This record gives sequence, C-alpha cells and structure tokens, in this order.
Amino acid sequence: MKREILALGRMKAGQMNKTEAEYAEHLEILKRTGEIAWYRFEGMKFRLADNTFYTPDFAVMRPDGELEMHEVKGFWRDDARVKIKVAADIYPVEFVAVKKKTRREGLGWEMEHF
Repeated sequence: MKREILALGRMKAGQMNKTEAEYAEHLEILKRTGEIAWYRFEGMKFRLADNTFYTPDFAVMRPDGELEMHEVKGFWRDDARVKIKVAADIYPVEFVAVKKKTRREGLGWEMEHF
C-alpha cells in the first residue's frame, strides 16, 4: 500500500516553493523574449465567498495587456481545482493551471485553461 506524504505546513505568504521558483525562471525568460509583458508572484487575491479567498501563484500580463492567473502545481488536489474553477466562473480573467511535466512526459510545463 502506497502511503501519501503530506507537508506539515504551507510556505509563508510571499515565499516560493521549488516548483514555483522554477516556473518564475520560465516566466522571466518569456518576459525577456517579449512573450509576456509582466508577472508577479502572488500579485492578486480574489474573493470567492465570505471569508474565502484565492491567491493564484502568478499574475501574468500578456503582450496585448490581457491578464492571466497561473496556478503552479506539482500535482493537483481536488480542493485546489475547485477554487480555480470557482474563480474562473466569477471573474473575467483567464485562469491557467500549470503542472510541471516529468522527464518521462518530456519536461516543460503543461497548461490547462479555465
């Protein structure tokens, strides 16, 4: 039987985990090549309901000025999927789930748009 290992706590607000830091490096390359205009870690916070908020990992501005919210995950839990779907239903902003590909999958980033 495979046991699931869970972290005892979350990263402090404003502090990136390893996968988020790797994605930030990827976004920096996209910014330098003009594929995006701007990005910021935990740059926006969205109210989903009373006392329920969602802070995407990255706010990203495309060159045309449109905003996207990128949520970076090594793997997805159901509660995180629910929050991004609810936010996508409420707000007129594109939400993007970003998953790091494994070596077997060819590396890079897999994007799912909501």
